[in-house]
This record gives sequence, C-alpha cells and structure tokens, in this order.
Amino acid sequence: MATTKPGERKLQILQTLAVMLEQPKGEKITTAALAARLQVSEAALYRHFASKAQMFEGLIEFIESTVFGLINQITAQQENGLTQAQSIIGMLLNFAERNPGMTRVLIGDALVNEDERLQLRMNQFIERIELALKQALRIAATQGQAQEADVAARSNLIACFVLGRWHRYAKSGFKHNPSEGAQTQLAVLLIS
Repeated sequence: MATTKPGERKLQILQTLAVMLEQPKGEKITTAALAARLQVSEAALYRHFASKAQMFEGLIEFIESTVFGLINQITAQQENGLTQAQSIIGMLLNFAERNPGMTRVLIGDALVNEDERLQLRMNQFIERIELALKQALRIAATQGQAQEADVAARSNLIACFVLGRWHRYAKSGFKHNPSEGAQTQLAVLLIS
C-alpha cells in the first residue's frame, strides 16, 4: 500500500465515514465496518482517532467550519438583511443536498447511540444558525423589510423549516431534495 502524507489518512477516514452515512437505510456504522471499507485494521483507525466519537467530531468540525464560513461570506457580501436570510437558508438547504451523509449528522440521526456530547454540539450548531438568521432579520427590520417584534419567532420558525427539510431529505432516502419547492415556502416565511 502506498504511504500517505500526515493527515491524509485521517481525511480519508472521515470521507469514508461520510460516504457510509449516505446509505439510505441508515444502518449503525461500526469501526469494524469502517475499517473493512478502508481495507485497514481497526487499530489503524485508532492511530488517528481515539474513538468513534472523535471521528464524528471531525465531521461536525467540517460542517461547522464550512457552514459558518459561508454564513460569514454571505453577511460580508450582502448588506440587505432579507437577502442575507434568503441566502443563508438556500446555502443550508444546498449544503445538505450536496452532502447527504452529513445531513444524517445535521439531524442527529447518525448520532443515535453515540456520545451524548455530539448531539449537544449539533444542538448548539442549530442555535448558532438560528442566531445568524435572527441577525439577518434584525438588519431587515432596520431596513423596513420585516417587523422587529417578529424576528425571534420568525428566525426560530425558519430554523425549524430548514431542519424539517433536512429531516425529510434523509428519511426519504435522499430522494426529496431539501431545496425543491423551497422558494415559494420561504416567501411565505420571510415576507408574510
């Protein structure tokens, strides 16, 4: 087997884990199955990660850095609060569509029977998304595009909408794309 550069094997493990999470049946992933898929021993996995929970933490770190990096780009490039909110929502739906295995992590489906701190971290992730939406809607309110009194409730509703879209996507075996028909529903959520 060819030698890999430091960090390459770790990335390969995380990519393989993400691919395994794309299986529509959502079967529990074991380190033995992951090692078999990579054609390495379980001991080789543990040279890079102390536990399976650490592997999931690696996926969560990827999700967090990607999503919040994109949110920061959106807010830096777009001054219009309503457009910021629409862009953030679209990005969240598209992220799931492009990363089906990660969607199972986003909704907590892949974290069942794993370390409780992983689900707590994903809960914090959702709260941060809601906060980003709230900030965009506050900007929209100052621009006369939304009502300040509705900002907290509306940002929560939108976060629940996104979660519902992700959930439906994962539970449909990745057949119902999260962004499919979302624009019409978003118009109701953002403007009404």
